[in-house]
Amino acid sequence: MPDMKTLGEFIIEKQHEFPHASGELSSLLSSIRLAAKIVNREINKAGLVDITGSVGSENVQGEQQQKLDVYANERFKAALEARDQVCGVASEEEDEMVVFNKELNRNAKYVVLMDPLDGSSNIDVNVSVGTIFSIYRRVSPVGGPCTEEDFLQPGNRQVAAGYVVYGSSTMLVYTTGNGVHGFTYDPSIGVFCLSHENMTIPEKGKIYSINEGNYVNFPLGVKKFIKYCQESVPSEGRPYTSRYIGSLVSDFHRNLLKGGIYLYPSTASYPNGKLRLLYECNPMAFIVEQAGGSASDGTGRIMDLKPKELHERVPFFVGSTDMVEKVEELISSYPDLD
Repeated sequence: MPDMKTLGEFIIEKQHEFPHASGELSSLLSSIRLAAKIVNREINKAGLVDITGSVGSENVQGEQQQKLDVYANERFKAALEARDQVCGVASEEEDEMVVFNKELNRNAKYVVLMDPLDGSSNIDVNVSVGTIFSIYRRVSPVGGPCTEEDFLQPGNRQVAAGYVVYGSSTMLVYTTGNGVHGFTYDPSIGVFCLSHENMTIPEKGKIYSINEGNYVNFPLGVKKFIKYCQESVPSEGRPYTSRYIGSLVSDFHRNLLKGGIYLYPSTASYPNGKLRLLYECNPMAFIVEQAGGSASDGTGRIMDLKPKELHERVPFFVGSTDMVEKVEELISSYPDLD
């Protein structure tokens, strides 16, 4: 394909659009690209070598760590530290932030937050999984170690965010605040090739993605929204279609392409929701807004929330704008009574 453009070429071409462009952010994105290729290689071995299943320990979230969770976390940390553009990372798999103490890293301008392998429990059954990442400029003085304040920034201060979906094909999707672009991995030549430039989400979606097995524990407004989606109103394109994979990246990616909403509300077991604001909600919110959609905690914009702790959880509603606005309307109209 003579017009094929690789991720590396595209990053260089768009470098002038990066805030404070100096080439450092381009190099940082290249390190994420490298780590994604390594993780993709290991995922494709699942079932052939001993890389599936649990390691027998829990992460800070109280969730069983899968072998590939640990592997992906280590690979992304190593790739980010090696490029000298990152002074530290925060990961869903780490109890605390990880500070890179080499002199070059202390002079770096960026921190990265990540979910190294979202949906990893699906590996054993060959269902798509993903990686989510978020990039911020540090607020602590350059030359010293990064601090927790570098990571506890609202989502509206992100300079880049993206995800990798490891599925029937592997795709890397990212934004730097100038649209959303997708690249499909070609294993025959080992490069990500531009396949989806300037991605946009349909304003009016027809898919809702939620674990309806928890229906009895949902807030009243969310129950009303599900019934709204199921109601037969042909003139409005309802009933909508229910599609739920159980891997945030996979569900989000489908809805981004086809139009829809992903919902993870509060429940009795998770009164603040289950998804992490820093590692999952903020980066996906940045991407969806750049694609023309919306992201909310049920009452307001996700990216305006000021994080209080690294592993903070929030309810999450993300997707086509009309669907997000509808669920906000119903949550407001039907408050739960104590």
